[in-house]
Amino acid sequence: MFNRQGAAARYAPREVQCAKDTKESEDPMISIGRIVLGVFLGITSICANAQGFPARPLKIMVGYAPGGGMDVLARIVTPKLTESLGQQVLVENRVGASGAVAADALTKSPADGYTIFMAESGTLVVPAINPSIGYDPVKSFAPISAVCSLPLAFVVNPAFPVKNMQELVALFKASPGKYSFATPGVAGINHLSFELFMRTAGVSAVHVPYKGASAMMPDIISGQVPVGVSSAAGAAGQVRAGKIRVIGITSLQRTSSAPDWPTVAETLPGFDASPRVFAVAPAGTPPTVIARWNEAFRFALGSKDVQDAYDKQGAVATPGTPEALAAQIAAETKRWATVVQEAKIKAE
Repeated sequence: MFNRQGAAARYAPREVQCAKDTKESEDPMISIGRIVLGVFLGITSICANAQGFPARPLKIMVGYAPGGGMDVLARIVTPKLTESLGQQVLVENRVGASGAVAADALTKSPADGYTIFMAESGTLVVPAINPSIGYDPVKSFAPISAVCSLPLAFVVNPAFPVKNMQELVALFKASPGKYSFATPGVAGINHLSFELFMRTAGVSAVHVPYKGASAMMPDIISGQVPVGVSSAAGAAGQVRAGKIRVIGITSLQRTSSAPDWPTVAETLPGFDASPRVFAVAPAGTPPTVIARWNEAFRFALGSKDVQDAYDKQGAVATPGTPEALAAQIAAETKRWATVVQEAKIKAE
């Protein structure tokens, strides 16, 4: 006789197990669906925020102290950036390690465009000197725009028997390692630019590092060190006073502020070792936000007021595209790393 109660007892566990199996088999799909939904909502949120950008004040980090050259360059351009973006742009000084402290802080900032970094070529050198530093110049940043270039000046004491770069090359070649050159410190762009010059010209000289330009210049003026590398702006006053002579600047073209100063490239074609200033955001910043910042920098750097103020600082405004800046950062990072390696430069 068919026992319905027994059959139910026998089949019930299997039905429960089947239901359990079905539930478990559906769980991965539910999880995937939730992940997809989460990603979609996240992307939607980012796009919505980017479209409304900027909705609050913005911040530009500078890796040097208030009142210094980089700080001044940032503060010159921020009023025009504020005008273009419609939100106040503030400068925050994150001082230390040739901009590395600010660069590291940028990598830890949200990739939303509200914090960017006004960096310079020295920031690209630091990882070559200290590989354990916490950022990669090529991978850690989202390029926005080039800002300006800052030609350096190769200067000599007026009594030194060299009037131009051709004569300096000839003198150094005639007496390898006999003469010295001064810079404001080890592994800075001033130092690396002269190392690049020596490798390009096939000459050698002894490096004498100082703790800053203010300590270096008196020894060049007195003739204790015959050759030095200065910022163009820093050299101008001493040149007018007749205390030093500029024999070459590191830009490809002569500057409008000192058209009588020749370029090193006039002796060594293609030589270009001027520090660059540029703006970057954290990697992963939405392209629409990068484009808005780029538009603002183009507006600001196209202003005659900004250009004139930069000219007084020895800087030349160089706005450009994010793509051009990405190529520049990659090329500069590789070039300076090669100079550091070949010259066997170590951090102090």
